This record gives sequence, structure tokens and C-alpha cells, in this order.
Amino acid sequence: MARTFQVTFDAADPRALGDFWCEVLGYVRDAPPAGFATWEAALTAWGVPEDRWNDKNAVSDPDGVGPRIFIQKVPEPKTAKNRAHLDVNVAAGLAGEERIAKIRAEAERVTALGAGVVGEMAELGEFWIVLRDPEGNEFCLQ
Repeated sequence: MARTFQVTFDAADPRALGDFWCEVLGYVRDAPPAGFATWEAALTAWGVPEDRWNDKNAVSDPDGVGPRIFIQKVPEPKTAKNRAHLDVNVAAGLAGEERIAKIRAEAERVTALGAGVVGEMAELGEFWIVLRDPEGNEFCLQ
């Protein structure tokens, strides 16, 4: 039996990083628990100090297909290359120059959201662009 999983990111600003990934992936922030209209209302009711409200964030595929992304606040900055990363398929079904143009257009869109381009890569007939999210985590558009 297959198991579900979530991808976890460490971050300095979980809310902002969650907003970034919502825009990149078409995800939404997880809804507050039943009985609460907002996360702020839930956190207040639970007695969580306001300075801790941005310690965690989670975003999910609204269609329930892709993995949930959980983002947790950590005190230290990212210091090394990721050992794992997301490959975001933005050009499914396209080939050749049309595929490359679509990937480049998406890279332009996500850099406007705060990503940084590491470089374009081509190997064995494949093309992708390596980027960093606003917290420095590498990911690829393919």
C-alpha cells in the first residue's frame, strides 16, 4: 500500500514562503480548524502568543492530488545545497522550442514572485531551469 507524505521546508518566514509556493504550485493555505473562521482566531483561542503565529504554515493542493507542504520556522539560515528538491512540471505535453519557451516564461513569472535563477540546464534532450525560492531552497522548472 502506498503512503502519503508531505514535504517539509525550514524557513525564516513560514507565511511568506507558503505564499510563494501557493503562487508557484497553485496551492492554497490550509484552512483553519473546524469552529474557527481564521487561523488568528484559532491561535488566540489556544493561547499562542502573537509573536509565535508565524512559526508554522502549511499549504496544500486544492484538488488533493499533490503532497502537502509544511513550513516550519528555524533560527538558522540555509547554508548548503539541498539534498532533495522539487521538480515542478510546467511544460507537460510540450516539446522542442515550445517547451523551452513555456519553461522560460514560468521562470520569469516565479522570479517576479521572489525566486532567483541559478541557471538553465540541457542534457540528453531535456531542458530545465534551476531556481532558488525566496529562502534559498533550490527547485527546478521542467
